[in-house]
Amino acid sequence: MRLSWMVIGLASALLAGPLHAADPAKAAVAEDKAEVLEEKVVEGAPAPKKAQTLTPSEAQAVDPAGQAPLDDSITCLARTIYWEAKGADAEDMTAVASVVLNRLGHDGFPNTICAVVKQGVESKACQFSWWCDGRSDQVEEAQRYDIAKEIARKALNQQLKDPTGGALYFHDRNVHPDWAKAYRRTAQTTHFLFYKPNQALAH
Repeated sequence: MRLSWMVIGLASALLAGPLHAADPAKAAVAEDKAEVLEEKVVEGAPAPKKAQTLTPSEAQAVDPAGQAPLDDSITCLARTIYWEAKGADAEDMTAVASVVLNRLGHDGFPNTICAVVKQGVESKACQFSWWCDGRSDQVEEAQRYDIAKEIARKALNQQLKDPTGGALYFHDRNVHPDWAKAYRRTAQTTHFLFYKPNQALAH
């Protein structure tokens, strides 16, 4: 597993180019593309054509230092992958991305990635705990964040296979929340267990 992470890390570094090299024009293009790709997921549209997809360098140009406000789909998705799967492997990170996209536009959930990630903040009952835990949301490990952005890019491009079985919920394997008893488990990874509602509604 360590070797595979080294390969992923090296590939990510090569794709990203110089770490944290800001390119505002490329970032703006990427954010616009990502918004269109996000809408395709909501609409259940087919995977985008190659010309419509995000490239690795475009995705890496967005939020290069991991300190930008969370107001675009790439940043919101990448930070969620980064924080929710911190210390986890690529499968766990992919699974977290899949849950976010599975919620996108689903009954009971918002139609944008940022709104999905921030859902529940008003009542301090965040769906993704990192968003309202009171701690800084700025990135601490540049290389892992680069990997998170690459996974976010592939997720938005609809290039990832969902390892969760369409899950809308998940939790760490070391906890046992009461809510999980009311749902059907769909998958498990090294760090997480994944669930779907037993009924058609999301809540």
